[in-house]
Amino acid sequence: MPDMKVKVNGAWDGGVKGNGTLKTDFIDTKIAIPAPLGGSGNGAHPKEVLVSSVTTCYTATLVFMLESRKLPVAELTVHSEANISDNEFKITHHPHIVLSSNATPEQIESAQRATEAADKGCEVGNMLKKADVKIEVQGKVSSK
Repeated sequence: MPDMKVKVNGAWDGGVKGNGTLKTDFIDTKIAIPAPLGGSGNGAHPKEVLVSSVTTCYTATLVFMLESRKLPVAELTVHSEANISDNEFKITHHPHIVLSSNATPEQIESAQRATEAADKGCEVGNMLKKADVKIEVQGKVSSK
């Protein structure tokens, strides 16, 4: 991958109960400390932003793999959830790929394999795995 520079601007107002903003070229969102931690809860919290980042990476990697395999994708959704405790940080991606009605069994199998391969190819996910974050994929492939 070529060198890349990412610029993020953050601003905050109002102490722990306040809010902030997080802006990039394509992101403009509110951020806040979660209510259970004494914050306002009126914005995305850091772990939510982190999980959003790895979901974006996984989804983009999956799209690239599906397209490079020339699969007849009609729909693609990815739902990710994180379970975070003192002992574990685990993210589970639930991709659902819907192929066109004329998809062959081989194409369905290729799409299923792509759901796992995209996890291995996602650079953000791989960085998190080095920090002992567990990432799983529970993919579903169907045809119209």
